[in-house]
Amino acid sequence: MECYCNSQKLFKNCCEPYIKGIKNAPTAETLMRSRYSAYATHQADYLVATTHISQRNLHSKEDILLWATSNQWQKLEVLKSTPTTVEFKAYYLNQNKQQHIHHEFSSFVQEEGNWYYVDGDYY
Repeated sequence: MECYCNSQKLFKNCCEPYIKGIKNAPTAETLMRSRYSAYATHQADYLVATTHISQRNLHSKEDILLWATSNQWQKLEVLKSTPTTVEFKAYYLNQNKQQHIHHEFSSFVQEEGNWYYVDGDYY
């Protein structure tokens, strides 16, 4: 099965090892892609774990899981990436099967060899 992050790789060779904790994401973009795949596969624990500790109280596991499961994730498009930021569009269908685009400019930080999502600006 192709990876949800639109990398053209197989899921088992792309985002799955990060989501399962087998490997750490080597870059901010890799982390962002794996987080998208985690939304698509409803892996709320991974999404909480990869959110920076300073932001975790703003995102409950229940809310993350609700957002992940109430949408049908269709495609990820990475627009621009720097060492600590990623701009992307995530395409999805909501509960009413209406097409939406989540356009975000995300910030990431690396601490002790691990990348974390800090926050994002939405367009």
